[in-house]
Amino acid sequence: MLSLLDRATGRAAIAAVLVLGMSTTREAVAQESPSGIAASKADLLAMTSQWTGDRSPDGRPMVPDNLLRRMEKVSIEEAWDVLRRHGYEHQFEGGWQTIHPDRPVVGRALTAAYLPARPDLVEQVNRTGQAEGRIGPSNSWPIDQLQPGDVYIADGCGKVADGTLIGDNLGNAIYARSGNGVVFNAGARDLDGLSQIEGFNAFVRGWDPSFLKGMVLTSINRPIRIGAVTVLPGDVVLAKREGVIIIPPHLAEEVVVTSEVIALKDEFGHIRLRDGVYTPGQIDIPWTEEIKADFYKWLDQRPEKPPIPRAVIEPLL
Repeated sequence: MLSLLDRATGRAAIAAVLVLGMSTTREAVAQESPSGIAASKADLLAMTSQWTGDRSPDGRPMVPDNLLRRMEKVSIEEAWDVLRRHGYEHQFEGGWQTIHPDRPVVGRALTAAYLPARPDLVEQVNRTGQAEGRIGPSNSWPIDQLQPGDVYIADGCGKVADGTLIGDNLGNAIYARSGNGVVFNAGARDLDGLSQIEGFNAFVRGWDPSFLKGMVLTSINRPIRIGAVTVLPGDVVLAKREGVIIIPPHLAEEVVVTSEVIALKDEFGHIRLRDGVYTPGQIDIPWTEEIKADFYKWLDQRPEKPPIPRAVIEPLL
């Protein structure tokens, strides 16, 4: 029979093995996913695993450019309806101020998060940024990672005064790298200067003449919160007058195709109603086979044919 001393020694040995094993595991994880300002490629692959298409060099889902161009015509309501059917209940956020209300911003999300500054955190962030070779103040670091077609989307806790993430200098740098605009749950400055950047637009919480103060960048390309919405890197940002809706990349094509089919149905329905061929009651309910046949005949004769197979259109009629 083991003595109490033997038992204690055995337990200590087991504990040491467990601690060593846990330590080794932590070290292995740390080596595979190094901690830093920006998410690693392994992190991005894990958090966006439902996307099976191409990816940006940093690992974010890369929804094709042609799909993004088609997304510009999608309404907020059409996108919202598709997302809600898939269980994405909190994808829309309103209440923005913008430079050009009639100019949508569409692109792939490059995310950044800012928090109220505290000395020890600022020191750690600056030390990490220096070790990673980052240049300048931290609010310029996300800009350095932008790729063509990206939308720089950042959470600054809704702070406007002293929460101005960009002015016209950084706005020019953003547009030069991405050819796109920004969405900031924060403020911005230099409205006149930003409005002169041809093709640029910004959705922000407000405008203020102050400089960024008392805020520190804490992450790039990690999940962020914009109001009620969680945004992942590589999500499709669709910003219009009504507000901003965030579309998971694996649902982007369905959102676009559904919107395009609805537009075709509406175009056909309006023509036939004006010609008196059908009544509103016939058009506003699921179509009969006769109306579907008429629709496909009209579609085949339409000068601009949509790049959508009939098998995809059929379930949406």
